[in-house]
Formats: sequence, C-alpha cells, structure tokens
Amino acid sequence: MTSKRTKSQQSHEPDAAQELAPVEMTPTNMATEAALAGSEEDGVDLAPKSSAAAKRAVKSAAKQISAGKGGAKRAGKKAAETPVESRYFNRDESWLRFNQRVLEEAQDEKNPLLERVKFLAITASNLDEFVEIRVAGVLQRIEDGLGLTQGADEGGLTQEERLARVSGQMAAFVAAQYRCWNEQLLPSLKAAGVHVLRWGKLSPEARTHALKFYEDEVDPLLTPVTIDPSHPFPRVLNKALCIALLLRHKRRGPAGLRPGKVLGVVTVPRSLPRLVCLPSPEGRQDFIFLHELIESQVEKMFRGYEVLGKAAFRVTRNSNLYMQEEESRSVLESVRAELHNRRKGDAVRLEIETSAAEEIVDGLRTNFELDEQQVFKTDGPVNLSRLMNLYSEAKLPGLKYPAFSGKQYKLSGKNEDLFAELREKDVMLHHPFDSYRTVEEFIGAGARDERVISMKQTLYRTSKDSPIFRALIEAAQSKDVTVVVELMARFDEDSNIRWARELEDAGVGVFHGIFGLKTHCKLALLVRRDADGHVRRYAHLGTGNYNPVTARFYTDISLQTSKPEMTVAVQKVFNYLTAESEAEADAYQPLLVAPLTLSTDLIRLIGREADHAKAGRPARIVAKMNGLLDGKTVEALYAASEAGVEVELIVRGMCSLRPGVKGMSERIKVRSIVGQYLEHSRIFEFANGGKAEVYCGSADWMPRNLYERCEVVFPVTEPALAKRLREEILGAYLRDNVKARMLLASGEYVRAEAKGERFSAQEYFMGLAC
Repeated sequence: MTSKRTKSQQSHEPDAAQELAPVEMTPTNMATEAALAGSEEDGVDLAPKSSAAAKRAVKSAAKQISAGKGGAKRAGKKAAETPVESRYFNRDESWLRFNQRVLEEAQDEKNPLLERVKFLAITASNLDEFVEIRVAGVLQRIEDGLGLTQGADEGGLTQEERLARVSGQMAAFVAAQYRCWNEQLLPSLKAAGVHVLRWGKLSPEARTHALKFYEDEVDPLLTPVTIDPSHPFPRVLNKALCIALLLRHKRRGPAGLRPGKVLGVVTVPRSLPRLVCLPSPEGRQDFIFLHELIESQVEKMFRGYEVLGKAAFRVTRNSNLYMQEEESRSVLESVRAELHNRRKGDAVRLEIETSAAEEIVDGLRTNFELDEQQVFKTDGPVNLSRLMNLYSEAKLPGLKYPAFSGKQYKLSGKNEDLFAELREKDVMLHHPFDSYRTVEEFIGAGARDERVISMKQTLYRTSKDSPIFRALIEAAQSKDVTVVVELMARFDEDSNIRWARELEDAGVGVFHGIFGLKTHCKLALLVRRDADGHVRRYAHLGTGNYNPVTARFYTDISLQTSKPEMTVAVQKVFNYLTAESEAEADAYQPLLVAPLTLSTDLIRLIGREADHAKAGRPARIVAKMNGLLDGKTVEALYAASEAGVEVELIVRGMCSLRPGVKGMSERIKVRSIVGQYLEHSRIFEFANGGKAEVYCGSADWMPRNLYERCEVVFPVTEPALAKRLREEILGAYLRDNVKARMLLASGEYVRAEAKGERFSAQEYFMGLAC
C-alpha cells in the first residue's frame, strides 16, 4: 500500500548515478580546506553497527593515515570527455569545506566578538552531526561488506580509504577549531572583559561562590563510579560530558603492596549550564566551566583514593534511526522506540582533553571499542558547541550584532483583513527582513475567523509555545483541522511525537505522510466561506519551517495566495500525503512535486534554457539553494553551460558541481554566502527566452530532496513579486562582495573580489526593512 523502505535500504546512499566525485585533498592543504558541516538539511541516514569487521576496517584506515595514504585509487570511466574524478567534488569534502567557511566567520575580526564565539560553537555542533551520521555510515557500509564506495564522487575509494580520508580531515579541522579558541577568541574575550577562568585563578570571593553553587546545585546530581569487578563501566549516553579519573586506593594490601590503578567516571549533569557565572568587578564578567568546578572537588567524591589523573571526555554514538514498516506498530510508536536506542548507539568517536594520561585514554578507548584514529584530543574544553552558553550569558555591550526586527506587512487600500488582500493579489515575504508575524496571523486567522471551515498544514519543525501550534489546537474546537507531522525530522523526533499527541488529544486529525518519504514541503491551506457565499481556498507556501524562532535567523520566502490553480494543487498534495492518492503528474501543475515530478521538471527547465541559448534567445539560470548533489541535475547544468547558458549558482553548503572547467562548465559560477543569517531560501530563475520564470520551494537539488521526500516548488507569477525575487533578492546575492565566497575549479573557496563599493546582501536587506 505505502512505499516500503527496509532497514538495509535506509542505511545505504543513493546510487552512483545520483551521488558524485572527489577533488584530491593533500596533507598540505588539508588543514585549511578540510572542514565539517552538518545539519539535518544536509545529512543522510547511514548507520553504523559495532562488529569485528568494522573494528578491523578502522584499524586499516588508521594505518593508511599514518602512511600518508589519504588519497586513493581512482575509478576509470569518462563522461563527456572529462574523467569522472574531475567532473564532481566529493560530498563529504564539500561538507567539510562548508564548515570551514563557518569557522572563518569565527576567525573574522570584523564580526562582533560573541558572534564569533557563536560561529565556533556552530562548527562544533555541525561536526557532531557529521560524525553521528556520515562517519557512522561508513562503518555501517564496512560491516555490510560493501568494498568500493558506490557514488561516482568517491572515485573508486574503498570504505577503509574513505574512512581514512575523512578522519584525517576531521583531525585537521579540530586542531583549527582549538587554535581559534585559544589563540584568537580567549585573548579577545579577556580584553573585552569576559574572563573564562581556571579553578586556580579564582579570587577568594569567586571560589566561595563557586563552592556554594557546587554544594547546592551540583553535588546532589553527581554519581561517582569506580570501575572494578563489582562496578562495571557505566553506560555513557551519546554526547554526555563526563570526567574520567585515574585512581589508586590509599590502603596498602598484604605485605605492604600498593593496589593497582582503577578508572573512575563522573557524568556532568546535562540539566546544568556548562558555564558557571562568578562574582565579577564592574564592567567585567567571569565564568568557570562546570566540568572544571567538578574536577576541583573529585577528591571529596573518591575518598580513600589517590587521584593520579583526571580529564573531561565525551563519546559520540551512532544517531541513525532504523525504521521498518510493521503491521503491528504505528509510525509514531516505531519512531519512539528507535529514539530510545539512539542515546545508546555504538560509539564512533571519543573526545578527550590533551592533558589526559595515556592510561585513561587507553582505558576509555578499550571500553568503547575504538581505534586510536577515532580518538580526538582537544586542546581546551571538550564540546565547543557548549560555548553557546557563553554567547547567551555574557551581557557586556557591543559584543553582538545589534537587535533587528523585520518589517511588518501592511494591508493595502481598504482591505480590512488578509483574506481580502489575498483575493486581490498574492503576498510574498522575505524573512527575517519581512516579519514572520504575517504568517502567524494567517494561521491564527484560520483559527479565529468563523468563516474558515477547515485547515490543513504540514509541520516539519516548529518551536515550543509556537503561536502556530496553539492556533491549530484552538481551531480544532470548531473546525476540521488536518496536520501532517513529520516524525523523522532529525533530532526533533521526540518533540514532534509530543506535538503530534497533543494535537490528537485536541481533536486534530494527525497524519505522518507516506512511509519511507519525509514530508518536507511547507504548506498550509485554509478553506473559507467568504461573505459573498463562495467557498475559497487560501494557501501559504514556503521555503522554511513553520518555526517562529528560526524564522528570526533563517532567510526564507513565503507566498500567500488565493489563486485557484495554486490552491487546488496544494489540496491535491495534501490528498497525496494523507491518502497516498496520486493524481496524474500534470494535475499538480503549476506546482513541481517530489518525488512525483520535480526531478523531471527541473531537467526540463534546464534543458529549455539550453534550447533557447542554441536559438540565440536570452538564456540564463540563477539558482539559490542549500545543497547541490544530484548527478542528473549537475549533468543537465553542464550541458546547458556547453550550449551557451550563463549559470549563476548560490549554494550555501555542499556542492558537487565543479565550475569553470573549459569544455564542461566554463559558463557556471558558484558562490556560497555565510553570514549573520543562515541562508535557507531556495529560489530558481530561468530566463526562458525573455519570458522569465521564477520558482521558490522547499527542495534543494539533492537526491534526497528529489527522490526521497515530499517537496513542493512553486512558481511566483505576479510580475511585481517575480521582479522582486529576480532583481532585489537574487540580484543582491550576486553583488555580495563581503560574505560571498567563490568556488574555484580546484575545490577551493575564495572571497569574492571586491569590485567597487563594499556590498553585503544581508545588510542591504536589513536596510530595506528599516
């Protein structure tokens, strides 16, 4: 009935026709090029299992790193007279480079100091997900006995070679992270009055305050454990910060012999902040890391033992969810059961302070069954993502971006409400520069307006206490409300389960889409009996989640419309999601819907530009997205370039396409923009022989979005709105010479050349909103 995906199918990557090829990374450029970036938007569900085969593979990979064999064998087919290894960039290395660009923002002294701290924290969070998903996936494929990597972008690497390559790049990136913290941010923070102190540097007053906090708030939550035959190694949860100790009992045994050494472990409570605020002189703020405060008191926890060494550590585990459709279990219950396993998945990485004694490192590595190359030593606090606490708690002025609020949409003419406005024209918003409140008011009106008969909405990610969530519950008291909740939104599964149950309890009809396909489209549909007696549909279509919190930090596009051709198509998409009712492909027009029509429609639109170019008509493609990895789409872009089409790509994250290669992609330019706001909007412009078309939507040009999710890309047809997208928005991104970086044919990203005056697209958009 529904599309099935087995455990094995979910664990594997798309086939070679879809995933693409590497640019060589040498030991020399690894430190500057290698970087990791992760987000749910970029991940792939690959999952590791612990096995002897996997452990042997890790050791084999480690030997290759030691021997300098990061490069690998190359596979040999040619396409369009260009070797496959030259046509595409490797997806993981492209992901690494994106996180390097985020790290560069942490290193950039032009950014406010605490914003730089935040960027560093983001790189650490990104790296966590990369390890949990991508590195874990390599181990899974090794266990499955898959020798050569299957994607064309792997260039014939074995799984062991792939693991060696990625591990070496990760090590270089971690070293760069801690150099940034120790050599740039810490000294700058101190100069600005923000002091992160060691225990031995605390003043008597600060020490007294810290000890009281420890006794009142911390000590009651601690459980010290010694590892011996009667006390087995405790189960360390995924990414939980712990302290390992090397201990020896003070009592002597028979004949005065000293007992052997043992390990001790203390888990740092997750419920407490990672940084403890201390009493500080005026104009200054002092902090101490929580783990360091706990370390200062370990002798009290292990009385009778001599503490020979101590170090903070953290283990990262496989965080993939294995899902199989079962007759006896609902999707919700299946996800809930798998969430319990995520926290206890197999270990794939150990982070530990560089000061740790080798006996501690070896003991932990043995317990977690990790090879030496899976151990990452940190020259500073373990888990830099917790520096987000410093960003939140430091209150000194001038260290963050100035507060910004988007412009509120104003109704035109004599229109008394948004419904009257939408009957006259479409409303398009560019968030966060246009306030998200207009979207909240649209959904809220659906709940409060007595003329609204029914509401339908998709929810992928939302926020706690969201006005949209509350409006859906309110609406269910008097209207027919249907919500499609995606339970598999990575790392938001638990929240989405709670929201789904709360919605059901309120009387909302809750569905979870089609099994095996994530519901990633952003749609809302209101059906209203207007004052003239006619029943009309009103729709919201977007590129971003219905999340008022992230709407303040992500750039996205919203379109609100009452056009029948759009709203009827939106209703058909909802029918597809709730009943798997597949209409004829053209029935969804003018929407482009994945996995039904989007891929073929994109290839058609790109091919049409090539035809225009050959005929001497205006031909140009400008496309903005988060990631570009789909092999078919990349090949279509190469063909368009060769036909004479000028192609401008704005790709925030991973990009497999190799631009600027004569005879293949010489008319293609790729830029990435990393700045104050996360670039999240997807906008696609096609010149179409002088009759330009512009689309927006939820889908990137990646295999996952095109074939494994329900996505919707929609046209913006009103001339004024289409012009705004082409000239004001896309035009500004193409002019950016402050935050834009250009992708070279070598795979390197370089700052856009500053021709003329300094121009930042995001600053320009903020200026328009004022």
